[in-house]
Amino acid sequence: MASEATSGTTRRDFLYVATGAVGAVGVGAAVWPLIDQMNPDASVRALASIEFDLAPVGVGESFTITWRGQPIFVRHRTEAEIAEARAVPMEDLKDPATDLERVVEGKEQWLIMIGICTHLGCVPLGQKPSDAKGDYNGWFCPCHGSHYDIAGRIRKGPAPLNLVLPPIEFLSDTIVKVG
Repeated sequence: MASEATSGTTRRDFLYVATGAVGAVGVGAAVWPLIDQMNPDASVRALASIEFDLAPVGVGESFTITWRGQPIFVRHRTEAEIAEARAVPMEDLKDPATDLERVVEGKEQWLIMIGICTHLGCVPLGQKPSDAKGDYNGWFCPCHGSHYDIAGRIRKGPAPLNLVLPPIEFLSDTIVKVG
């Protein structure tokens, strides 16, 4: 007994610490399922990124895929369209960005962007050959009259920003990963 009194610890102190530790573990075990259920389910995680093949798309053609519930516009631009996009003076743009800032270096013929108007979230026209392409031969949002050029930059209308670029990675010459 003399050694317990001199060291300042008692059996009761040990029991308090042990009881607190067991209680903390118990609370953690009870709370973990509540926290874990907030994680996205497997179907959402599967949509976090997608891969697609560009090989079937001819020069001058466009197609749309869906990523995270959003339309992704993919355009295989012609040399004339690339030259047209590069010739635009920066002072003519509401949201200045060069054409090279909107494409992957070495893959300038591929323009990949989220097809949602930055004004009120409409989906612009311009993916189909029969669609209205606006005054700048790109995309046109008929809801409020926003005109985007062949680089997806806002040129006219109420939209404040260019069409948004998703995170992309070229896995090979024709396979692209979005997300």
